Amino acid sequence: MEKVKIFGEKLSNMPWQDKPEGFDGVIWRHDGNPIINWNPTKKSARIFNSAVLPYEDGFIGIFRADHKNGKPQLHVGRSKDGLAWDIEDEEIHWKDEEGNDYQPNYSYDPRLVKIEDTYYIVWCAEFGGAALGLGTTKDFKEFVRLENPFIPFNRNGVLFPRKVNGKYMLLSRPSDSGHTPFGDIFISESPDLVHWGRHRRVMSKGGSGWWQGTKIGGGATPIETSEGWLMIYHGVSGTCNGFVYSMGAAILDKENPSKVLYRTRDYLLTPEKNYETTGFVPNVAFPCATLQDAETGRMAIYYGAADTYVAVAYTQVDELVQYIKENSELVYGDEIEFK
Repeated sequence: MEKVKIFGEKLSNMPWQDKPEGFDGVIWRHDGNPIINWNPTKKSARIFNSAVLPYEDGFIGIFRADHKNGKPQLHVGRSKDGLAWDIEDEEIHWKDEEGNDYQPNYSYDPRLVKIEDTYYIVWCAEFGGAALGLGTTKDFKEFVRLENPFIPFNRNGVLFPRKVNGKYMLLSRPSDSGHTPFGDIFISESPDLVHWGRHRRVMSKGGSGWWQGTKIGGGATPIETSEGWLMIYHGVSGTCNGFVYSMGAAILDKENPSKVLYRTRDYLLTPEKNYETTGFVPNVAFPCATLQDAETGRMAIYYGAADTYVAVAYTQVDELVQYIKENSELVYGDEIEFK
């Protein structure tokens, strides 16, 4: 197999640990997990399901912080090494496009992406129920909320890092307003981040195994590679002890991301460690972000663990893409464009 090219920037200062000797998996955990523990700020009981990016000489993050009153909000965090984080105690304060206060009732599970010279945040907000919120910042000091992309109910909004065929592309998972026992990944496009259409189903739950048999959802921002868009996602199985969230990956067609080229038959990472199996919500590994070095192909995957912690895992893009292609199983409809 030819070397997989990541279309992106060199990131030599990103977190990294070599694969442990004798380990035969394709994704391995950071040996200092979790990197964010209980009570990380005065206001916050738990931080998890968060998004990070390179910024200036270090890293920036938008973090889901569940406050001690039980309600989640988004907080900014900064780090020199991507592992030790300084989280602001005050949540993000939003303005609308006219400069008026526009604070959400709650905010959770953010994704963060830079498109051209602007940083975009997508999260789950209250809008007559669970719906997608969308906002921007240039400096992580002032934050502007845009119009909500869709009507309720929807979660797991993930913007692509560039326009495709001149349009912004947004993954989402239509849902209900509770702990949704169903769900596939859809994609929508927009010329201006206001008007959204050409909705297509990308991937369906299911397959021959059970790990993604209940629902699936977009995870980290898709990574543009020479093989297509590399997407880390979560799959959910229902058990007699509740949902189990595991991590999988897929490769989408570069010019038509509603078409799946390959997707993992088996999970890549499932809750096994104490910090993944024990916490506020047990048995959760929920990917939300990646860092990657285009020069070396190294990847760091940030994921929420047990709705309590932030954890990190590592992989090499060559090894991951090869594994996906050699262990792929498409579900009905993955390889076609549903209209």
